[in-house]
Amino acid sequence: MSTPFNGLGVHLGNLSRLSNAQSRSISPENFSGAKGEGARATDGTGAVAARELGQGWKVSPSIHIAPNQLVTLAEIDGPGAIQHIWCTVHPQHWRRLVLRIYWDGEETPSVETPIGDFFCNGWGERCNVNSLPVAVNPAGGFNSYWEMPFRGSARITLENLSPDEVRGFYYSIDYCLTDVPDDAAYFHAQWRRNNPLPYGEVHTLLDGVSGQGQYVGTYIAWQSNTTGWWGEGEIKFYLDGDGEWPTIAGTGTEDYFGGAWNWEHPKGQYGVYSTAYLGLPQVIQPDGLYRSQTRFGMYRWHVQDPIRFQDDLRVTIQALGWRSALEDKRRYLPLQDDIASTAFWYQAEPHAPFPQLPGLNGLEVI
Repeated sequence: MSTPFNGLGVHLGNLSRLSNAQSRSISPENFSGAKGEGARATDGTGAVAARELGQGWKVSPSIHIAPNQLVTLAEIDGPGAIQHIWCTVHPQHWRRLVLRIYWDGEETPSVETPIGDFFCNGWGERCNVNSLPVAVNPAGGFNSYWEMPFRGSARITLENLSPDEVRGFYYSIDYCLTDVPDDAAYFHAQWRRNNPLPYGEVHTLLDGVSGQGQYVGTYIAWQSNTTGWWGEGEIKFYLDGDGEWPTIAGTGTEDYFGGAWNWEHPKGQYGVYSTAYLGLPQVIQPDGLYRSQTRFGMYRWHVQDPIRFQDDLRVTIQALGWRSALEDKRRYLPLQDDIASTAFWYQAEPHAPFPQLPGLNGLEVI
């Protein structure tokens, strides 16, 4: 007799299989996600609009978040897995709202990142993304399909770091209650920034990770602070005790993100693209007046090629351009760019505490 399907790892090949998993969803129309408790609100952000229709007619579709307020979006008792997160809010808040996720009652978060960067929109300007784990659709509809299993509990919070009220944060968190296999690891995401990157140094995406797991994705919001090509730098993965030299070394920034030859297509223009696992979906050009630097948003998902580690992991990327010289005498130029990265990985708990996230001014898009 076959083992009952737990409803996780869903794809087209197993979508027809029956499962005892229980589907649930948390939103402002059902803050607890409890069975039969949806759309019962009598007060909320839609109460005035629904005053003639009454209960059940979109009374509570969103929430407002007060200045400097921390709100709990979801508290779920397991075992189970988050399978989809959707949300939207005005772009001005994308670097002011910090998303945190805690598994199984842990004291420090496994996910801590500005909400825009988590959804590959770090620059606070709307950009559509057409990838497998993350989809961003017009106009600013954020979707995450990262599977996030947990055993004891899941808690999701959102902190407003600004002195301004956030009006109209809409969200739904879709999950299932089901058995979680022993070898299922926990989802993690961490944000880091150098602004600017010191001369001759590398940007560290991730360091101090201990335990067994796999690295599954990178998003970078990169601002070039020089003229000329800026993406000669290599990404490096230091695995399981690697010292000075990494086990995995890339060949260039655009190469790692699945492009080639400076992303130049056609001549003199960046070729934007967004595919299942790789993308340069956003290029923000200077306007000749107030917008002075070119900015890029790019992602790389290691879904078919996760980078597995047994004990520890460190990830870095170089920022390299070219010095002006004759063609056969050119030298690399270490760059001092604004680089904000979000690293995504799964690992067995406990995880090492994250570096302290900067405050509002340290997150700000300048």
